Amino acid sequence: MHVLKFGGTSMGDAAAISRVAGIVARAAAANRLAIVVSAMSGITDLLLLCGTTAARQETGWSAYLDQIVERHHAVIRLLLPDEQQQEQLLQVEDAAKELASLCAGISLLGECSLRTRDRLAAYGELLSSRLFTACLSARGIDASWADSRTLIRTNSNYTRARVDAATTMALVTGYFQQSRAAVTVLPGFIASDAEGNTTTLGRGGSDFSAALIGAALPDAVVEIWTDVPGMMTADPRLVKQARTISALSFQEAMELSHFGAKVLYPPSVQPLLARNRSFRIRNTFDPDAAGTLIESGIRPDQGIIRGITGISGIALISLEGSGMVGIPGISQRLFGALALRSINVILITQASSEHSICVGIEESLLEAACTAVQEEFRTELNTGSIDPLQCETGLSIVALVGDQMKSHPGISGRLFSELGRNGVNVRAIAQGSSERNISTVISSRDVRKAINVLHEAFFENSCKQVNLFIAGVGNVGGKLIDLIRRQQPWLQEHLRLQVRVVGLLNSRRMLVCEEGIDLEDWQPALQSAAVASLDGFVEQITALNLRNSVFVDVTSQEPVAATYGQLLQHSIPVVACNKIAASSSYVHYRTLKDLSRAFGAPWLFETNVGAGLPVIGTLGDLMNSGDTVHRIEAVLSGTLNFVFNNYDGSRSFAEVVREAQALGYTEPDPRLDLGGTDVARKILILAREAGVPLEMKSVHIESFMPASCMQGSIEDFYTEMERQEGHFRALLEEARAQGRRLKFVATFAQGEASVGLQAIGDQHDFYHLYGKDNVVRFFTQRYPEQPLVVKGAGSGAEVTASGIFADIIKTARS
Repeated sequence: MHVLKFGGTSMGDAAAISRVAGIVARAAAANRLAIVVSAMSGITDLLLLCGTTAARQETGWSAYLDQIVERHHAVIRLLLPDEQQQEQLLQVEDAAKELASLCAGISLLGECSLRTRDRLAAYGELLSSRLFTACLSARGIDASWADSRTLIRTNSNYTRARVDAATTMALVTGYFQQSRAAVTVLPGFIASDAEGNTTTLGRGGSDFSAALIGAALPDAVVEIWTDVPGMMTADPRLVKQARTISALSFQEAMELSHFGAKVLYPPSVQPLLARNRSFRIRNTFDPDAAGTLIESGIRPDQGIIRGITGISGIALISLEGSGMVGIPGISQRLFGALALRSINVILITQASSEHSICVGIEESLLEAACTAVQEEFRTELNTGSIDPLQCETGLSIVALVGDQMKSHPGISGRLFSELGRNGVNVRAIAQGSSERNISTVISSRDVRKAINVLHEAFFENSCKQVNLFIAGVGNVGGKLIDLIRRQQPWLQEHLRLQVRVVGLLNSRRMLVCEEGIDLEDWQPALQSAAVASLDGFVEQITALNLRNSVFVDVTSQEPVAATYGQLLQHSIPVVACNKIAASSSYVHYRTLKDLSRAFGAPWLFETNVGAGLPVIGTLGDLMNSGDTVHRIEAVLSGTLNFVFNNYDGSRSFAEVVREAQALGYTEPDPRLDLGGTDVARKILILAREAGVPLEMKSVHIESFMPASCMQGSIEDFYTEMERQEGHFRALLEEARAQGRRLKFVATFAQGEASVGLQAIGDQHDFYHLYGKDNVVRFFTQRYPEQPLVVKGAGSGAEVTASGIFADIIKTARS
């Protein structure tokens, strides 16, 4: 005997029912069948709406009833031959009359009791099962209908009645021993008590009906047919990469079904587990797929973590106080008070100090639960031996499930590490002694991110998704986007990183696309996007709450730098070529460093000094390995190095500066380079990274520029430089006369920093520094005489973009 159950979606309309009939026809060719069907999708809800509307003494219930009748009529006309339609149409009309009479009585009383609700809800399964029996008969299949209420016996509870297992097993066994039909169709979900009153087994109870019948029949094969491929590693609505689990143990299936996996009604496992009888979950819309096998025992080759699931709408109640320590019976009183109000406790955690107990319940029951607990502990609350109740809402449970977690250390550590790195705060933790389930209570707004992060960590060997929000898409930003586009396949293949650009912001427009921006066509998309708003952009970053988000600042704007603290507090890493934050007040710099550490969000700014050169990284390695920096000498301006390498007197100084700006080597305002401010910021940043609390005002700047050049507009700047050509020519000639070259040098030693123009002799490392190169010499405890030197291209859009990209990859892999 094969027992097949088909859910509401499988019976949703004429096309779905026809598909199910085809599945049954193929199965009936080889086996005797018991078919359990749910009501057509949405019908049970309409039936209950009839009852609640009638109880409010409103007339709208008749419209809901009309919808129920019309849906069944439409299916009958589409699926049954003309000569068989009349009987089914009459059955629907008879049911409609009974329902109308029932609703009229409810309206008269102004009340719909639980018993009446069960009677109302039963009509959905009764109608669909009779209709499906007729559909099979029309296909020439020997099908008969059986009333589940005569086979499944319950106690007198309603809406989720408790099954009398022994009586049910005897009734089912006796019926199928006598029946000779090739296919027996039964309504799921419904049963009856000892007095013959209609009861129901709870929403999803058709699974339970099939399990009870399958458990009662010797050697029965049970299949639960639904609208998904089986039980999955996570909810596919939340995780696109979720995949079907090929096999689960009974215990794993129980854990997953209890903790939010809607594929299986939790009690369904119990009768089959008692008989050690495996069953399979299959997909009505992909009947050739294997689905998920639920069986006894563990398959070691199937992986440690089998699924990630969750429950939303959770509230926490915390009972705390010194009066609880060492006092027997506190837990008993707490749970007893909740049980008296029929409040189910979903999660429990208690500190070993006995100072606090925390329980998780359905959020809708919070008010009743608080009242119950406060009444029970009124005396202790009044005397202060127990603190006032702490209640939290807006929470969800996310759980890892797997039989093999018990023998594998480090699973919990990895779980909390992944959540912490993505800024997901864990409010409570519970793990049974079986170690089959690790449950965490988190904010509901973090559920999507948390489940995706954990799924990526435990199930996806392919790629880690990284989501970039880029502010600044000018020269450097454009090069960065192009670099990301070109490197995406390589990163996916070699580093297993799926780097996506999700947000773009410039001074005029901002574009945010949760699915990722097409980097082949980003410019037109940005031009037609929403008007730019820095606050709005940051709000969208935090509201989307995507896993592995990174904010990339490719601007030189102070308002953008001012957002770093807010982002870091949301555990969003910041990668910046913008020097303003790192060179701001030392207190602010230190605050950002502390936020980065506290929230596990890297703040990387390698390109602040030396563009793509590993200057800050090298300094960090020296400091982290216990070295001490005594002196730093550096040429840190690719712009100034280019200018003085190319200024030979054949052209004016102003012309050479214009060339540098045209090549993209200067800041948007070249005076920041030539005035020494940019270099001063860089040596300040290096001093701070070396551990010295230096302020910008303490950096001595020896300017070689006439004061008149630094006033007015940028064009005024160039005009005045032409007028001051004699000044620049004099500097050049003086250095030549000594056989030296002009270099703008930054120095840090003995806690002091300075920048200024120097004439360098041919014995110095800086003498042979060409083009736009930068060089940094670190004199340390390990390198006291022969310094550690970092040298290379120190400006330009491409090398800066490459340095930013390198920081992004560091962040993604941290």
